[in-house]
Amino acid sequence: MSANSRLTIAIHVLMWMALVARKRSDPVTSDRIAASVNTHPVVIRRTLGLLQRNGLVRSRRGQNAGWTLARSPSEITLLDVFDAVEEGSLFALHHSQPNPACPIGRGIRPVLRKVYGSLEKSLRQHLSKITIEQVLAETVD
Repeated sequence: MSANSRLTIAIHVLMWMALVARKRSDPVTSDRIAASVNTHPVVIRRTLGLLQRNGLVRSRRGQNAGWTLARSPSEITLLDVFDAVEEGSLFALHHSQPNPACPIGRGIRPVLRKVYGSLEKSLRQHLSKITIEQVLAETVD
């Protein structure tokens, strides 16, 4: 099973946009962002669409078209980014009901719901304390 990289790509996109915005306020294109991420611009446009839907970036059409941050990098937490790009729970239970006649099958779901819920709560609390600005500062400053 491979890991999902949507969060990593979204953080990269926002950090790059924040870095560029330090020097100029012009919108940036998905092609330019894609060059930094080293991926296809379509991947970047999909990511930007999710970020826009959650109020983290804005698009501009027409002359000087592109994307800008909708909020300051110091106001965007990694939890904001996570909520924008990730869907559903981090951990899934069985897709079908385990065997209720089995002692493991009968009891595993409630136990794992509790464990997974605790993990997700901890992750969300941790992500809420880290901003795009902080990650950018650790990366390039």
